[in-house]
Amino acid sequence: MPASHLTHLLRSPSVEDNKYTRGVVGFVTGSEAYPGAALLGVSAAARTGIGMIRYVGPESVSKLVIESRPECVLGTGKVDAWVVGSGISGDDSEQVENLRSALSDDKPKVIDAGALTIVDYTKLSPLCAILTPHAGELARLLDSFGRHFELDYEAVQAAAAMTRQIVILKGNTSLIAHPNGEVIAVGPNSTALATAGTGDVLAGVIGAILAANPLADLVEVAELAILIHSDAARRASVSGPVVAMDVVDALRAVVQDWRNS
Repeated sequence: MPASHLTHLLRSPSVEDNKYTRGVVGFVTGSEAYPGAALLGVSAAARTGIGMIRYVGPESVSKLVIESRPECVLGTGKVDAWVVGSGISGDDSEQVENLRSALSDDKPKVIDAGALTIVDYTKLSPLCAILTPHAGELARLLDSFGRHFELDYEAVQAAAAMTRQIVILKGNTSLIAHPNGEVIAVGPNSTALATAGTGDVLAGVIGAILAANPLADLVEVAELAILIHSDAARRASVSGPVVAMDVVDALRAVVQDWRNS
């Protein structure tokens, strides 16, 4: 069921709105090795509801994105939030440079996958980003700080404190940690999410909500995105086995229902 204290973040367009006032989300995601990460994230943002999407990436991936989502704009420009890291590895010099350029922007960010251990967190303002690791990525992030924890709760709590950012540990029950030590659990989430690419979808959902609400409480943004993501997977699974793009396709109806609740 929709969480009534969060649905105010799902803004419907008004008569005064245009594509810029509804929010612009930028993506530095995907690579020649993992082009699907870019398409999944961009498509998820589009289906969550946003005024405009910019995509920055290799020519081959840009071609895939624009052929599938012709409403996207390629290249840099004004954005209200960034999604970075999905499908990027540290040896991809072109995307790492694009990533660092996005990180230098003062806009709120979603930091996913390959970007998690590339970012210099000492250069980020506190509470300007939402980090979205799964368990393995969280372990690697903590290793980069020379730390290790056996318990998920302690690990995500420590990661938030060390990075000074909001950290989501993705899982059947996801944990959202604040640098002040607070941790909230969201779930259990749909088991249909246990398939490749759904993390890229979640990053896109978070990015869209964040770009439409750049001054919102980051914990609320994170919680709402997790709930919408899970609801979309649950609905998609009713008709059979689910892949990540099925979750994307279900987002539109979920967002509309939650807006109207």
